[in-house]
This record gives sequence, structure tokens and C-alpha cells, in this order.
Amino acid sequence: MQNNSEKSAPKGHTRTQWAVAILVNSTVLTYGLQCGWVSPMTKILQSEESPVGRPLTDSEISLIAGIPSLAAVVGILILLYVVETYGRKRAVIIMAFLQLICWIIKLCPSNPISLLVSRIFCGLGAGGCFHVVPMYVKEISQDNIRGTLGSISALFQSMGILSMYAIGGYLGYYTVLYFVTAIAVCIFVMLFQVPESPSFLVNQGKLKESTAAIAYLRGLQIDNKEVQNEMDSIKREDDYYKSIPHITFFGIFKYKAWRRGFLIMFVLVILHGLNGVFSIISYASTVLKNSKMEISPELQSLAIPISLTLGTATTMTIVDRLGRKVLLGITFAVSSLALASLATNQLLSGCGWATPSWLPIVAILLTVYSYGGGVSPLPFIIMTEMFNFRIRAKLMGILSATAWLMTFVQLVSFTAVTNTLGVETSFFIFCGINFIGVILALFVLPETAGKTVEQIETKLRNDKHDRNSDI
Repeated sequence: MQNNSEKSAPKGHTRTQWAVAILVNSTVLTYGLQCGWVSPMTKILQSEESPVGRPLTDSEISLIAGIPSLAAVVGILILLYVVETYGRKRAVIIMAFLQLICWIIKLCPSNPISLLVSRIFCGLGAGGCFHVVPMYVKEISQDNIRGTLGSISALFQSMGILSMYAIGGYLGYYTVLYFVTAIAVCIFVMLFQVPESPSFLVNQGKLKESTAAIAYLRGLQIDNKEVQNEMDSIKREDDYYKSIPHITFFGIFKYKAWRRGFLIMFVLVILHGLNGVFSIISYASTVLKNSKMEISPELQSLAIPISLTLGTATTMTIVDRLGRKVLLGITFAVSSLALASLATNQLLSGCGWATPSWLPIVAILLTVYSYGGGVSPLPFIIMTEMFNFRIRAKLMGILSATAWLMTFVQLVSFTAVTNTLGVETSFFIFCGINFIGVILALFVLPETAGKTVEQIETKLRNDKHDRNSDI
């Protein structure tokens, strides 16, 4: 009888987790569309038929392109308060609303100021794409698909960029805006249907709602043993961390595991932000023009987002089987080798040596592929797994803000270094940064795939004692 009962018991499914993760990550798709918007629209904005009434200057285009990185830092601070006080769901909805405002402002009569304001709203919403969204997805996902669902964000970002490159070159300025605004409206409305994070509900003392959310996400009945076991695990973690006095940011450094985990991730997001891929993309058109390979303008514009999308799609299929550590080390290594090849090619070409015309193009595409395949998504997946609920929002906010600032520093410093020391110097610097990433990933970073927070903290302490020995 017992065996028959076990066989007839529902086993649950992951369909709901996939649907919710895809819907929440659609905000990252919107961000990808916003990232890709500048490139195809630059030609229109700098033409005599510019919707702002006059052609924009190069400096105005640069400001419009770069301001979201700074606005994202402010967005993170706002969303950090919302996510800890009002919950993950409301923070995601606010993100989607800010993204919608960005598109609506662009639909209004345009001038340089209104475009700048719209891009500021873009950045405010983008601040949560690699802070709130990965945190929410981690907290609704079961362990065996956590990495795969966490990789959706990078895939959707690259798909958004690719889609905008594809439609931006063929459709009119306002046609594109009406299309993407309709998408943003649909996303905003549908996000009201997603459940709140079970961990946040437990933290707020809403145990019944948390149990119902877990059952809904797992496709099980509320009284199922798996649901109760997961609830017990969340409650134990919540009870332990509530027993600790209020933790300030500096108080986090009193605990060895938290301190070591934060420092590892802090270095990792600096390497991520200075990886060089955004500068590579900016320089790609010049490299392609200088190469002797005949490539159509359409293929030139689509090659980079296609490589980015293929990289993220590859990661989704192997991240939970191969693990975070090895995959991150491999992608950093491929980036380092590709950048070394690109730098050497530029150095030799500058000295009058003949070099293969295909080499710089392959190097650029490999760098972009590796970025999408690991350097971009994995740091944000790892940080959601490394930190417990009590400190997760605080530390992820700080780390995400650091990543945005480093990206801004990369974009600003690339031109100055290139003009002073030559483009090959910039590429060699990026090569060295990625090589440091290889060492950090393979020899310092703990594996987080399939591990509980307690197991990861034990690894960070380098001991087998209980968590109280961490103090």
C-alpha cells in the first residue's frame, strides 16, 4: 500500500518556475532593447531628418549612450530599499514601470533633453536587471535548475540587443518605439501575476503565503512533504539569521565567510566590468572596415549580437552540469587569448607586417561569445548563491553598483588610453584583466552549483565547523 501511495503521489513540475523566471527576465529583454537602441538610431539622430529637429553631435550621442550606467547606480540604491522593505515582486514591477516611462518619453516630441531624461529612466530600471532579477529568480528556483534559470537574463539581454539591431535598421524611428512600448506595457501588466519570493514571505512572517507560493512554483499540493521540507529549510535559515543582531554593511566584515565571499565577488565584478567587451564592440566597426574581408553592412551589424546570443544559449545548456567555477574560468581564458591575438594583430599591422584578415574579426566574435557565455551572467548567478537572505540584497546592491561603475570607467578610459598609448595597449590591458579572472575563477572562487548557502559558507571559512565558528 505504501509503495502504491508513493507512486500515486504527484511529483511536481518545473513549468511554473520556467514561466515565472521568463516573465521576470523579460525586464532584462527590455533592457537589451534599450542597449541596442542607440546603435541603429544614431544614424537617424545625426541626420537632417532627426526627430529632435537637428542632427545630434557626437558628444551628445556619447552622453545619451553612457548616462544609463551612472543612472543605474542610483537605481540600485532605490531598488535596494524597495526590495528589502516591500519585497522582490514590487521591486521588479517598479523596474518595469521605469523602463516603460523611458519608451513613453521617447514617443513624446523629442529634443536632446528629453532623450537624456528617457535614458536616465532606462538606467534607473536597468539597475535592478542584475540585482533584483537574479535575486528573485534564485529564491523561486529549485537547486537543480537554478543555474539554467539564472542564465535567462543574459540570454534575454543579448536577444533584446539582437532584436533591436535587426528591426532598428529597417523600420522607422517611431515605428520601432511603438513596437517596443507595446512590449513594455504587456510586461508591466503581466508582472502583477507573479508570486512573491517565498524567502521574503517567511522573513515577513507570512508562512501560509510562503507555503502556497512554494507549492505553486513546484506544481505540488501545499501538504506535500517536499513543500514542507523546503519551508522548514527556509524557516531554519531565517530563524538563525534573525537571531544575529542587526547587520550593517561594515558589520558583515566581522564574519569570515561573508567577508571572504564579498571580497572575492568584489574583485570578480571589477574584472567583469573591465573585461573590455563594450570597448571591443565600440571598436569593432573600425576593425571590420580595416580588414580586407568583404562583409555586408547587415552582417557586420548583426554578427556581434548573434555571437552574444549564441554564447548565452550555450551557457544555459551546460551551466548546471559543468558548474559555475569551470565555465567562468574557461570563458575568461578564451577572452584573454582572443584579446591577446587582437592586440598582437594590431601591433604587427601598425608595424607594417601582413596579418590574416580574418583574425581580428574572429577575435572580436570570440570575446563577445565568451562574454555572453560566462563572463556576463555567471558573476550575478554566483552572488545570489553565495550570500544568505539576510545579507543578499545589501551585498548584491553594492556589487551590482560596482559593476556598473566599472563599465562606465571602461568606456570612458578606453578612448583616453587608446589615443595616448595605442589601441593595442588597451587590448593587452584587457587581456591581462581577463587572465586575472582565470586565476580567480579556478583557484579562489568556491563552486556554488547545487550547494546550499551553509555549505558555501563552510567552504569560504576553509573549515568543517558549524557556522557559529565564523564569528
